[in-house]
Amino acid sequence: MSEKNSNPNKNNLSTGVMLNAYPDSIGNKLSDAVAMLSLPEFKDTFSLFYILPTFFNSDLDRGFSIIDYNLNKDLVTKDDLKSLHKLNIKLKFDIVLNHLSVASPQFKDVLKNGEKSKYKDFFINWNTFWQNNGDVNKDGIVLPKKEFLNKLFMRKSGLPILKVRFPDGSEKPYWNTFYQEITYHKINHQDLSNLNHLSVTQLEWICSKVNSAIESKVDINTIDFKEHNIYKNEILQIIEEKKTYLGQMDVNAESALVWEFYEETLSKLKEFGCSILRLDAFAYLHKEVGQTNFFNKPGTWQYLERIKQIAKKNDLMLLPEIHAEYGLGLHDEVAKKDYFIYDFFLPGLTIHALEKGTSKAIVKWAKEIISKEYRTVNMLGCHDGIPVLDLKGKEVNNSYNQGLLKDSEIEDIMNTIMKRGGRVKNLYDPSGNKISYYQINATFFSALGENEQKLLLARAIQLFMPGIPQVWYLDIFAGKNDYEAADNGGSAGHKEINRTTIKKEDVAHGLKKDIVLHQLQLIKLRNTSKAFHGTMKINETADNELDILWSSDSEKAQLKANLKTLTFSVMYTENGKTKTMKFHD
Repeated sequence: MSEKNSNPNKNNLSTGVMLNAYPDSIGNKLSDAVAMLSLPEFKDTFSLFYILPTFFNSDLDRGFSIIDYNLNKDLVTKDDLKSLHKLNIKLKFDIVLNHLSVASPQFKDVLKNGEKSKYKDFFINWNTFWQNNGDVNKDGIVLPKKEFLNKLFMRKSGLPILKVRFPDGSEKPYWNTFYQEITYHKINHQDLSNLNHLSVTQLEWICSKVNSAIESKVDINTIDFKEHNIYKNEILQIIEEKKTYLGQMDVNAESALVWEFYEETLSKLKEFGCSILRLDAFAYLHKEVGQTNFFNKPGTWQYLERIKQIAKKNDLMLLPEIHAEYGLGLHDEVAKKDYFIYDFFLPGLTIHALEKGTSKAIVKWAKEIISKEYRTVNMLGCHDGIPVLDLKGKEVNNSYNQGLLKDSEIEDIMNTIMKRGGRVKNLYDPSGNKISYYQINATFFSALGENEQKLLLARAIQLFMPGIPQVWYLDIFAGKNDYEAADNGGSAGHKEINRTTIKKEDVAHGLKKDIVLHQLQLIKLRNTSKAFHGTMKINETADNELDILWSSDSEKAQLKANLKTLTFSVMYTENGKTKTMKFHD
């Protein structure tokens, strides 16, 4: 493209293309990603960069358990932010509205000072919340009445709590919707100094029993200390005192201090250069006895409005993140409140179109976006997984609303990706029973059978769909499933299948491959062509074809694709001249 037409979208958030990565996804730290974006091959490819929250200080769930919203100095410097600004790249960050880390200053203050803590109401004591609405079980936890418990929307099996230990030895359960890790640490005979009537040999035998159980991840309460069982309670007490926690502790949005924290955080993110703010897990923030505690109404809307007012003061565009069945219509409700929404439907629809050779479903969705004037951020791959639950229908008020695909078609997508090595994330009821699938974790390339032509056509379809295209860094380089990372990733290991770090040499090697260069060619067109400032038209074709035309004044860009043969072409105008790119095996 000529310099005259170079990146006219740089000041228009809704037409530029967005890179998506962790600060250390490319190389070892953010400066390596900046170096990549400074290469000639990446000139004018991206106007936006969604940097995932290991940008901040965090300790769990790959960044989404925030300790504080200060720069993670191991990965990020202020010079990196200045460099991105010079490249005319605007930034998108997360605020995790629903929770903070157990290691956050606020929660540490609660653990230290208990009822005297300034932040004692900043988080949600489970027992206090459910007081008079359930019965205390043998573990000292209030079990909500059945009619309340059955309504709860769960993200993991069991009650959404983490019991934490206070300095006085008491343990209290706090609301913990998402991830947690409890680590028991090995002991030595010196830890058992209170048992001074036992010999060193006896103490070392007890330690070996404990440490073997910890290493094997056996419930410490089941350890048989034989003739020393009379000391079991004392031993277990010592073990409990040494254990440590990681956890995403739900905040109490009824606390004024929480809203002061939001005010401070949005102001800080603006100073870092934030233009778009993703509201992570916002639908879980409002909690009320007798509600599902997922998108409670009207409480969630009230909270969103409060956040919107803070965002306006900081000139931030809000992007609420929500996963829910299409048939539930929440995406429509959020859009009608004048928010941008995530197009979580596109990944599954694109796979369906390429695997089945039909454009019917994806065209229907594109026409709905246009007719309802949705403002979207779309994607193929991302840090989290390929959504499938989102495509489903849903019964609402005794009426069944159809999904974007039939359940059988969704199952086909799942089975296809699973056969290609994908991993599944499920949802659970309060008893720990699986009630629904949620997403499949795989690289988009592996989900497509590691077929380069399919990936290239998928990228073209994404770039010609309405919305801000968000591009996962690994997909640019046709990344494959990382099974070793998934196997070794712990409770959230399924997600690590699609988070492989790209080394500097991988970038250099990738830039010699057609699949990489052709994607960058398409991305640059989408990022710079004035045609995408205009209107989109979907021309009528056979079901196995796709014809999308963007036009603005004299500028045009058109995608014509055959979904059976996977061949496609892109016609576009540049400085009054018509040019064509053709892509085939």
